[in-house]
Amino acid sequence: MNAMFFVAAVLAAYLVGSLSFAVIISRVMGLADPRSYGSKNPGATNVLRSGSRPAAMLTLAFDALKGYVPVLLVLMFGQPYGLGENAAAFVGLAAFIGHLWPVFFRFQGGKGVATAAGVLMAVNPLLGVAALLSFALIVAFSRYVSLGSMVAAVFAPFYQMLIWGPELSTLALVVMSLLLVWRHEGNIRKLLAGTENKLGQKAVEPTTEQAQRHHRKHKKGH
Repeated sequence: MNAMFFVAAVLAAYLVGSLSFAVIISRVMGLADPRSYGSKNPGATNVLRSGSRPAAMLTLAFDALKGYVPVLLVLMFGQPYGLGENAAAFVGLAAFIGHLWPVFFRFQGGKGVATAAGVLMAVNPLLGVAALLSFALIVAFSRYVSLGSMVAAVFAPFYQMLIWGPELSTLALVVMSLLLVWRHEGNIRKLLAGTENKLGQKAVEPTTEQAQRHHRKHKKGH
């Protein structure tokens, strides 16, 4: 593995991961900053609470792509530079970390579920499908996205080791899974308390910049 090219690829992936599409898309579509309502998490699930399904779907797609594309590029073009599958997995981890702590958004990032899914689909499509099926089953029965995300995160490295065997790339998956579960600490407390938001539940706060301004004006009038 060429150390210089590896570091460059990791840094580039981190910068791509630092693009917080929940915030970017919300701004473009005139919605409130997702860090200001609901769970205050800049991710697709919280954007959905704004009431804008298109914004949530775009956020989901772009968050997944920023994990998928850097890994795919390394797998497709990295071999001449000494970058193989193991390097690709750590490049995916760098993109995931960029989502968690984005340099462009004061290191205030999301929980990384969609980005992690994109990384898994690029590293091993079958592993990605297995993790997504685990996620979908849990969410279908519980309606808790956070629970489905954590279950899928925990199972992904085990799927990798049991079906394809342990490799150096597995370490990147383990670190990514542990970080994802750790980022759901607040959700774990809410799940235990029975106060966790379910899929599709809207935020109480205003969902658009216009609505927020109207609320402030109305309040001043009284």
